[in-house]
Amino acid sequence: MTNETFEQLKVAYESGLTRPLAWRRAQLNALRRLVMENRDAFISSAMADLGKPAAETVLMELNLVAGEAQFVRNRLGLWTARHPKAMHWMLQPAAGWTIAEPKGVVLIISPWNYPVLLALEPMADALAAGNAVCLKPSELSPNTSKLLAELVPQYLDAEAVRVVEGGPKETVDLLKNPFNHIFYTGGGRVGKIVMRAAAENLTPVTLELGGKSPCFVDRTADINVAARRIVWGKFTNAGQTCVAPDYVLATPDVAEALAKRIAVAVTEFYGKNPQDSPNFGRIINERHFDRLCKLLPVGTVPSDEPSSPLIQVASAVGAAVDMVGKRINAAASGNTAAEARPDTAETGIVAVPGVVDPAGRVMCGGKVDRAARYVAPTVLYGTQPDAPVMGEEIFGPILPIVVVEDAEAAIRFINRRSRPLAAYVFSRDHEVRLAFERQTSSGALGYSLPLGHLLSSRLPFGGVGGSGIGAYHGKAGFRTFSHIKTVVSKPQFPDTLRLVYPPFNEAKAKLMDLISKLS
Repeated sequence: MTNETFEQLKVAYESGLTRPLAWRRAQLNALRRLVMENRDAFISSAMADLGKPAAETVLMELNLVAGEAQFVRNRLGLWTARHPKAMHWMLQPAAGWTIAEPKGVVLIISPWNYPVLLALEPMADALAAGNAVCLKPSELSPNTSKLLAELVPQYLDAEAVRVVEGGPKETVDLLKNPFNHIFYTGGGRVGKIVMRAAAENLTPVTLELGGKSPCFVDRTADINVAARRIVWGKFTNAGQTCVAPDYVLATPDVAEALAKRIAVAVTEFYGKNPQDSPNFGRIINERHFDRLCKLLPVGTVPSDEPSSPLIQVASAVGAAVDMVGKRINAAASGNTAAEARPDTAETGIVAVPGVVDPAGRVMCGGKVDRAARYVAPTVLYGTQPDAPVMGEEIFGPILPIVVVEDAEAAIRFINRRSRPLAAYVFSRDHEVRLAFERQTSSGALGYSLPLGHLLSSRLPFGGVGGSGIGAYHGKAGFRTFSHIKTVVSKPQFPDTLRLVYPPFNEAKAKLMDLISKLS
């Protein structure tokens, strides 16, 4: 089935169907209608898959797809035109230019966290570039996958745009085909599999991955504004956003106040019980739910196994004794919490007194409900670098706050880790901002604005290093799915190249010496 789909798309592309600008504009218009005319259906599918609030689906998915389709459609004439380039004076008279041509048949593998946006937005760029497109939606968001499979052939040209549903088997089968470009959004582990498969056919790839995106806050920031924006950026889609702030690095003079203010902002946004809020989503499945529970401080999540009141009391007493024992041992050895961790002094991490668990102290949240796949918006204060929550991309509604000495310590901390998809800085200090811009590397950098670059068709979106390869959105997306071909032309008369044809006599040798001196 997957091989047949590829061959049909290849026939459509090679027939020239997808190249005319009229066809491309018609497909982009149809894509815009697809999302706008089926708004309620997409809202329902996202709610069923992710418990996603209607407003989030509209603002963060449907509107962005429609906007991208219109943005690239309105600029196709400019982007597909010849772009003249100056030729070397030795080749004159001559002319040169570049032109964007479609890559061919492209494969888009989309994830589950934004199942509409991350499927159809790259599709808009691929169609604008004149490609035939095979879309493989995530099987982890089955309702949206099914809806896309139903709607795409109703609106778009079924000869040149296909949707293949299924799981890992179908994805592996698709990757065996010699696509002309593969665009993958998801985790790094599968990204490596995609890249290895692409290498078999020397297929170029775009990998939109992720990572732990840091957020630095110092005393010059407006704490109220910073807290609200961090809460919005982190807990939108229940934290299941690739560019959400993964953790906060805060200086000692603001860290605790910030943690408390973030907890207040959580209540302002989602109420005293976020589980009852229509504005807070759910975790995609039980596997991710269990993974997130393991990142919380020990004892936060109650055991699934029923126990008697006597056992519960004994467990509580045991936990308390263990905590006291750790403090006594630390005091007896003369070590502070910072000294107990070898890398603390080196990295500039500041230990928070009274915080024993490396994950930190729960400032708000910490509640979970397996049946509802619910993890409360949780803020952890005083998290240490060796905590499990700092060992992987969280991709959920848990926000650790690590206390650092200063901006320099924060920069060192960030640079010791894999380069993130985004980094955010809440500081009004120009020198601090400049330091982060020049001394850290990330897919994007936001000053006082999380998620901002995700929302603009005018800004390239992509990672660097472990957080991704390549970029898209707007012109960057058009170029990702295009081959920029160089074209040169020189009239046959006069044939000035005779001056450099063999045989090379003394006169030509002198001429070449003169040319070398002038070049």
